[in-house]
Amino acid sequence: MHVPLIDLKAQYRKIRGEILRAIGEVCEGQRFILGQEVQKLEQEIAAYLGVDHAIGVASGSDALLLSLMAIGVGPGDEVITTPYTFFATAGAISHLGARPVFVDILPATFNIHPARIEDRLTERTKAIIPVHLFGQCCEMEPILKLAGSHKIKVIEDAAQVIGAAHHDQKAGTIGDLGCFSFFPTKNLGGYGDGGMIVTRDEEIARRLRRLRVHGSEERYYHLEVGCNSRLDELQAAVLRIKLNYLDQWNSARRACAQRYHQLFTKAALLSDLTLPEIVPGNSHVFHQYVIRAQQRDKLRYYLKEKGVDTEIYYPLPLHLQACYKDLGHREGDFPEAERLAKEALALPIYPELTEEQQSYIVEQIKLFYA
Repeated sequence: MHVPLIDLKAQYRKIRGEILRAIGEVCEGQRFILGQEVQKLEQEIAAYLGVDHAIGVASGSDALLLSLMAIGVGPGDEVITTPYTFFATAGAISHLGARPVFVDILPATFNIHPARIEDRLTERTKAIIPVHLFGQCCEMEPILKLAGSHKIKVIEDAAQVIGAAHHDQKAGTIGDLGCFSFFPTKNLGGYGDGGMIVTRDEEIARRLRRLRVHGSEERYYHLEVGCNSRLDELQAAVLRIKLNYLDQWNSARRACAQRYHQLFTKAALLSDLTLPEIVPGNSHVFHQYVIRAQQRDKLRYYLKEKGVDTEIYYPLPLHLQACYKDLGHREGDFPEAERLAKEALALPIYPELTEEQQSYIVEQIKLFYA
């Protein structure tokens, strides 16, 4: 049996007709940049999340970059975030000449450790970017309290959690800004790159709309130096169709995660593996199903031989990346992130994953440890 990490073809087969009609309508209209599909998607995302403003941009990476630009982050500033995330989080900070300041993670959730943020604050701290990793929100209350007392902004990296919630607040709507990615493998994925920024702040929203078109509000008149970062009509049309299915797909992902838990428990593997933990008050959308495994690399190779695709998110924490050598970090600075990088293994999870496929995966893991 071959079990892919994610099967986008299975999803496409179910909505093929709707997708092709939506794409066809855009092609017939021949309006490809910032047209009615983008406007409608922005309105629908804002309504879905319960915020005032949603601004479509070219990617999740650009969502982070533009959010930092919108709040005035620049050379000499510092932005606090986690060393255990995709590179774009820290890369956006560095692109503006600011310095990423890392804080270690909580071993249970893999998210930033709120109690360790205050020690990393300085007079140069301009923002905090908590990353809601793998589909589960960070503990936001202490982060917001700390940010409020120091008058700094909170930008949620919500690239992996659209539809998730923290105490009934939708991910991405809890801080000052929320950044989403529509990369094809996300829970709400397009057919190329795409992203979205959400906020309740009207002035920030206005500046974001200006920044995404070279700092212009009136064509050919530029109030500031922005960039070219626009969500295109084809992606918006696809995403509008998929948004109708998002809650259903997220529910299916939760069901798959629950089935994994039951299968691993029944197979008596809990002494060899650590399963994902859901914090009370969180609604997890399982963008990834990440276990911690003894002999992780050997297990991954074994599963590959048996036809099971897996992935390592992430094999090297950001503070140990070659491009951040100048920050002066060394191994041991953030031990929880470093330990997780050696143990984390993402197993297949997607709405169309079958019970037969999951049983096969767990059986192969059981045979490995036996």
